Amino acid sequence: MEQAIILVLTLTSVLSLTFIIERGLALREARVIPPVLEEAVANCQLPTDLPMLRRSCEQHPSPIGRLLLVAANHLDCPKAENIDALQTKARHEMAQLERGLVVLEIITGIAPLLGLVGTVYGLILLFTGMGQQTLAGDNTLFSAGIALALRATLFGLLVAIPSLVAWSYYSKKVESLAVEMETLCDEFLQRQYRAASRA
Repeated sequence: MEQAIILVLTLTSVLSLTFIIERGLALREARVIPPVLEEAVANCQLPTDLPMLRRSCEQHPSPIGRLLLVAANHLDCPKAENIDALQTKARHEMAQLERGLVVLEIITGIAPLLGLVGTVYGLILLFTGMGQQTLAGDNTLFSAGIALALRATLFGLLVAIPSLVAWSYYSKKVESLAVEMETLCDEFLQRQYRAASRA
């Protein structure tokens, strides 16, 4: 039983570490919102600048690039329809950015509980040892119960704490990236529809 608890906690920690590293690489700002595309949006003042923007978006595949392509491809539609299409695509991109965060959230909740299972099992061993100690004078089960209880609690917390920190940090990062992407898309749409109304 003790080995099973430690094995499950070890697997949980490996899974947590994998998602922490993967999300850390995937949520880098330069990967989600490449500076080249920010510059391309700033330089896209007129409808004649759209081919340059499309080319930049295709050369630098990223969430913001895909959103800008949707917005650019729907410029011949009314603004409200364009915004609807953009919001639909944005929901898809957000789901991709949040991928894996639910795993970290589950690990944050389940690791302390797995540690608690180990603690309870350790206490069972401890009390069993106390009963046998009075008969045989042997402290082996008693000390094994205490050791397992402490080890399981510590291991559970060591898995849960980094997972909680990573989940909180990445959730906030996704929110801030979403706001930045929304701002860029809004600037792009305002500028393009304003230029079209003047033409």
